[in-house]
Amino acid sequence: MTKTPLIVLTGPTAVGKTNLSIKLAKMLGGEIISADSMQVYKHMDIGSAKITPEEMAGVPHHMIDILEPFDEFNVVIFKEKVKQCIEEITERNHIPILTGGTGFYIQAVLYDIDFTENEENTEIRKRLEALAEEKGAEYLHKQLAKVDKESAESIHANNIKRVVRALEFYELTGKKISEHNEAERAKQSAYDSCYFVLNDDRAVLYERIDRRVDKMMEDGLVEEVKKLKSMGCDRKLVSMQGLGYKEILSYLDGEISLEEAVYLIKRDTRHFAKRQLTWFRREKEVIWVDKNAFEYEEDKILQFMVERWNNRSKQD
Repeated sequence: MTKTPLIVLTGPTAVGKTNLSIKLAKMLGGEIISADSMQVYKHMDIGSAKITPEEMAGVPHHMIDILEPFDEFNVVIFKEKVKQCIEEITERNHIPILTGGTGFYIQAVLYDIDFTENEENTEIRKRLEALAEEKGAEYLHKQLAKVDKESAESIHANNIKRVVRALEFYELTGKKISEHNEAERAKQSAYDSCYFVLNDDRAVLYERIDRRVDKMMEDGLVEEVKKLKSMGCDRKLVSMQGLGYKEILSYLDGEISLEEAVYLIKRDTRHFAKRQLTWFRREKEVIWVDKNAFEYEEDKILQFMVERWNNRSKQD
């Protein structure tokens, strides 16, 4: 059976994926599917660095503004919706281009990971969530580090949902979720795919992150979070756990100063970019696209990607 074509364009936050994906889509007749866990939410534009209709430049985009901040969203829902998008785009004889920085979501689609085999246990989850509430996220994260060091390294302590899931998996199966993910990662791609990871020099990347956060502040991130708060959005929501949102909420709740909130957003975004790169380095079949190797010339980068895409069958 012939596999469906799929281009993946990913990389750390603020590396320049959005602009490149538009140009690539125009060159290849593609449509873009966002692989971003925050851009699915309406009313959350500035903090998620959401692409604007003008920036889309006529290229169809999917998986953006499809949910309210109160709606449940996870990797299972993401995978289901993306599969549907891929089918529809393919039927239009266009190429689906999965673009974004959420590596876990990309992996789920690319290798068609089955999440149904390990049932969730509500009792265990409730107990672990209560423990996080009582003793804090750091405490729970330390518990995970004791039983599954690899998972603890790849999951941020603030991502309580994934920390709980990893501990729950361990309690249910006696196995590490990192080993389970490793086995799933060993699967062949379910698609006829090219998996590009755009990267840049760390110092340049960190500078871009700082500039992006400054721009978010100028564009009105505080006002955006105020509006969300007035809608009833609080830190219990998965949507409000996103970088930029939880820190500004802390500021609005009088817990920290605005200066401290900005410092934390920049610092934690840099840490996030570092974790993203760690994740992509563990993936197989990745085609690294280092911007400095192409002297930062976008035309050269695009030419390289198009050639790799057109010659993909010869690369196997």
